[in-house]
Amino acid sequence: MSSQGRVKVPMERDMSEEDRIPIEETPESESSPEAVHKMVRFEVFGEEMLEKRVRLSGNSGRIYLPPDWVGHRVKVIRID
Repeated sequence: MSSQGRVKVPMERDMSEEDRIPIEETPESESSPEAVHKMVRFEVFGEEMLEKRVRLSGNSGRIYLPPDWVGHRVKVIRID
């Protein structure tokens, strides 16, 4: 299998101490409801990005992606 077009993302265990970047957290009161769902920063490398709203589909949610994405790996990050 060719590695053309693929990017190796280093895992934390493979990174040196000076290459590690701490996750930035917004200071909030521990008693606030927002404190349960703190935002974290992700750094992702890829080919394309879409922003869509998840729609109800039976007992779960659904998003539609372009047909040329079929068979490719994707990552989904909830932003709100």
